[in-house]
Amino acid sequence: METTTTPVHVRKIPLADQLILALIAGILLFFLVAGGGVIGFEIAHSGKIFPGISVGAVDLSGLTPAEATARVTAAFTYPQTGQIFLQDGKDAWQVSPADLGLYLDPESSVTQAYEIGRKGNIFFNVETQFRTWKSPVNLSPVYVFDQRRAHKYLTGLAAKINKPVVEASVGLNGIDVQVRSGQTGRELDVPATLERISAKIQGLQDGVIQLVVIETKPVILDASAQAELARQILSAPLELYMPETQPDKVGPWTFDVKTLAGMLNVERVKQEDNTEKYEVSVDSSKLSTFLTNLAPSLAKDAQNARFIFNDDTHQLEVIQHAVIGRTLDIEGTLNAVQGNLSRNDHTVPLVFKLNKPPASDDATAEQLGIRELVQQQVSYFYGSSAARIQNITAAASKFHGVLVPPGAVFSMADTIGDISLDNGFAEALIIYNGMTVTGVGGGVCQVSTTLFRTVFFGGYPIVQRYAHAYRVSYYEKVAGNRIDPRLAGLDATVYVPLVDFKFKNDSDSWLLMETYINRNNATLTWKFYSTSDGRKVSWDTTGLKNIVPAPDPVYRENPDLPKGKINHIDYAVDGADVSVTRTITRNGQVVGQDVISTHYVPWPDQYEYGPGTEIPTPEPKN
Repeated sequence: METTTTPVHVRKIPLADQLILALIAGILLFFLVAGGGVIGFEIAHSGKIFPGISVGAVDLSGLTPAEATARVTAAFTYPQTGQIFLQDGKDAWQVSPADLGLYLDPESSVTQAYEIGRKGNIFFNVETQFRTWKSPVNLSPVYVFDQRRAHKYLTGLAAKINKPVVEASVGLNGIDVQVRSGQTGRELDVPATLERISAKIQGLQDGVIQLVVIETKPVILDASAQAELARQILSAPLELYMPETQPDKVGPWTFDVKTLAGMLNVERVKQEDNTEKYEVSVDSSKLSTFLTNLAPSLAKDAQNARFIFNDDTHQLEVIQHAVIGRTLDIEGTLNAVQGNLSRNDHTVPLVFKLNKPPASDDATAEQLGIRELVQQQVSYFYGSSAARIQNITAAASKFHGVLVPPGAVFSMADTIGDISLDNGFAEALIIYNGMTVTGVGGGVCQVSTTLFRTVFFGGYPIVQRYAHAYRVSYYEKVAGNRIDPRLAGLDATVYVPLVDFKFKNDSDSWLLMETYINRNNATLTWKFYSTSDGRKVSWDTTGLKNIVPAPDPVYRENPDLPKGKINHIDYAVDGADVSVTRTITRNGQVVGQDVISTHYVPWPDQYEYGPGTEIPTPEPKN
């Protein structure tokens, strides 16, 4: 048997390839060994500070944060052991940096050390760890300076150092004149001292810090002349009186010597050469308080004269003299007191500032541009009670002869003033808070309505107007005691000081108002005198719309009425809406148009009855 042998061919690796393979294997082996070393290094320093890291030259290598914190705390004791001396002349206070707010922050110091080699990715961290091992890092310890504590300490120290400035002065013991010596003022400059402390302790230095103290020297005077002047001032009482130019028979006001002594004062004043001296005088603040309290009782508002227009001569006739306004000149009076006393004159006239009104008694119709009657309106108050007529008369008189300057807004409330019994008004029925009640001034709205219509038909701008809550028959009456429903919506109410009627004199001339009461005819006539600028007024009304029937009667018990007595105090009226359109023209051209809309609520009959009175049952409405 024959055996056949097949030869095996072995592939021979080139030498260059063998070298490459060997290099790769070596590199892999190196990284396996290095990686193992790095891993071992990281495991060995887990939770510990890497080698080569110090804080303030204290080596923290291989320590846990807790161990490192303890070592740093023990090594840096400057806040507790440092010595700072705060000096003020011969006085000094020893204090530690810690007392001034300097603290070591060992945790933050150690945290910085611990984070080195741990902040980036693994390659950056390894590189950092190697570099730190080769070139050690020395970190500065972290200190915290709490300036609030230093400020608090200095504030307490200031209480021991600060002294007020005491000026030499003339003093009094009762009415005896005495001299007082001065004292240099001292004040610790806390912010400036704080800067010095901050620079010293943040450099971790012991030493002496000079406190910054500001000294203010008093003015040194020879007070003998001032003392003599003080004695002169106290030699007689001070008397203030009204000057002869003022007709008032008030005063005088006298300050006896004892009171005057309590008002004596010494003031430091600057002279022309910029030096200072003390002057003895009456204390301006105390005297000023007295004058300030006195001033309102002596003040007078400037008031225009009141006139009537003579229709025959076309001239103005004074019916009430103008009032020159005045206010007490407190500063001027104080100066007069000081000047007179310095001359040993103890009687001093009060000083006033005078304010002449625009229209004095000598004003002429030509000057004010008042040449003719430009508007007149009449309202009727048939059936008014005596009290209501008294109120209409009292209110209308407030406006008789009153002037309104060009461009001015006129306020009824400002002119009529306080509606009270003391000012001539009586109690009558008024509308208040949705009810008809007895109150002072009932009927004043007859006056406001008449003025409103005079303004309306005169073509003047209406600035503020309020209608009544419900229709009032007085304001729709015409001659013969008839009712003209076209006048609905042409009323205005005034309730001082809450509700006002205002209009503007938009002409170039003054406006003179005259009011006249005719009790026999039950009329109030309001006249406007000025110079016509050609304006004309036309108007139209929608009449009463959206009529709402009056509600059932209202009964209210009045304890002042006897049993069985029922008084009918107000009358029912339907509610409605009405709009009045006013068109103002001049030379045929429309120069203004406005619509005055009014909503009247339905109003019931209102009764008052005595206690125990049987109330009638209302009849059913259709």
